[in-house]
Amino acid sequence: MNPATTIGLVIAFAFCLGSVLVEGGHMSALINLPAAMIVFGGTFGAAMVSSRMDAVKRLPVVVRIAFASRVFEPLAICREMIEMAQVARRDGFLGLEREIHRVAGENRFMARALQMIADGASPEIVEDVLQTEVAQLAARHAQGARMLEQMGGLAPTLGVTGTVMGLVHMMGKLDDPSAMGPSIAAAFLATLYGVASANLVFLPLAGKLKTLSRIEQSACEIVIEGARAIQRGDNPILVAELLKSFLPPADRAKLETASRPAGGDREQAQAA
Repeated sequence: MNPATTIGLVIAFAFCLGSVLVEGGHMSALINLPAAMIVFGGTFGAAMVSSRMDAVKRLPVVVRIAFASRVFEPLAICREMIEMAQVARRDGFLGLEREIHRVAGENRFMARALQMIADGASPEIVEDVLQTEVAQLAARHAQGARMLEQMGGLAPTLGVTGTVMGLVHMMGKLDDPSAMGPSIAAAFLATLYGVASANLVFLPLAGKLKTLSRIEQSACEIVIEGARAIQRGDNPILVAELLKSFLPPADRAKLETASRPAGGDREQAQAA
């Protein structure tokens, strides 16, 4: 679960709408169906023109990822790979078979790496397959973020278009000066919808997807590096030292505490 997205949107909209109430306005003054149709309908339609249909169909899934995806913790992944190195060191590569089902529920990428190692695939094949999967993962994430970025760029322009259309409609009714004020206000709501939706929804969601993608790719790189070390038969302590480079300094001490063997295990590790 990723609560930052929901909390951020609530705070942003609360302050923006709250400013209207502070100034003595009414929420009903911000509601205009024709403006909403132009901005949101026009933005979505224009984004479809420049996107593939499969990307359009995946848009709800992409948006849900920004709200409810699991954020991979590098420290937890490092600890898991060190534990897998200990299993491989103790029971051999076939010993990893017993751990795959458990790992698959939390990290399918790691489970796939362990499965290939247990099946006896060569280090070159394992690395090539995993690197290809990371590249495809990045491409899928970039596609979803790109569509939201396109919508963020189109929405303000469609808002201006709606405003111009509203002003044109108002100019046809100059014989009624009393209606000009409300008509102008309604016309400018389209610009408000476009700018607000772009800067409060579309662009922030695109940025969040890019951030989550970078985090997941970094997590995959930890798995790949750990898989290399396991296939080389590295000591778990050496695996921990290798994976430290993926962690910030504050987490490296925690990894040392988690991976440090005790008693006789320490003597065996030193002998190895």
